[in-house]
Amino acid sequence: MRAPLRWVLWDVRDTLVSVLGSAGEQYCKEAEKLGLSLNYAEVDAAFSRVYQDYSSRFPNYGKSQGLTGQIWWMRVVKETLSQCRVQDPDVVNAVANNAYLNFRNATNWEIYPDAKPALERCSSLGLKLGVVSNFDNRLEAILHSCGLLSHFSFVISSEAAGVAKPSPDIFVQALEKCSTSADSVAHVGDHFINDYLASRSAGIHGILLDRRNKHKEADIPQEHRIVSLEQLASRLQQLAQQ
Repeated sequence: MRAPLRWVLWDVRDTLVSVLGSAGEQYCKEAEKLGLSLNYAEVDAAFSRVYQDYSSRFPNYGKSQGLTGQIWWMRVVKETLSQCRVQDPDVVNAVANNAYLNFRNATNWEIYPDAKPALERCSSLGLKLGVVSNFDNRLEAILHSCGLLSHFSFVISSEAAGVAKPSPDIFVQALEKCSTSADSVAHVGDHFINDYLASRSAGIHGILLDRRNKHKEADIPQEHRIVSLEQLASRLQQLAQQ
């Protein structure tokens, strides 16, 4: 007999919240406070290049290479500005530091309209909630600022865990906190590999949040996919009845 469903684990970025605007826009706004006018499109393009490069060379915020999330992000900002020909070290340092601190605040994040109702509905079904997210150590502060932290029994960021999705090891840490078997746990996230496939490889009931219908034709059972968190409660109830 299958164990009853007891927990729902959550991804955060692009599942519950998204960056308001873009990282490049936020950096430009910080630069403007210091009297420097930058082109949003140029900064966005530079950020995309730098972010991909650093994610490849220093995965999971470079923790295994002796970095911290703060150092990693400040280097990303500084290199982004350098590629946009910003050379003043005082301006570069100020923008990097302010951007890192300000991204803790809800003003830089958009909460999806279906997020809080879905969390509340899950709790009303008697399910406990936790977070498993590829994120730096600001995650709890961001969730608190967005009014979401109180919904969760625990929060695991990849920086704190020392391992990132899609490694199943981060889910092993989550299961230890849940103190239950994997088949009593579901995981909800927007990334096909990092959330859906990774959680299922750990024996967890992975549910893919596919807001843009990108995986409509993908090799994924339709009962494992939702296009809105409004559909989540009914899917979880279906799992509980199987």
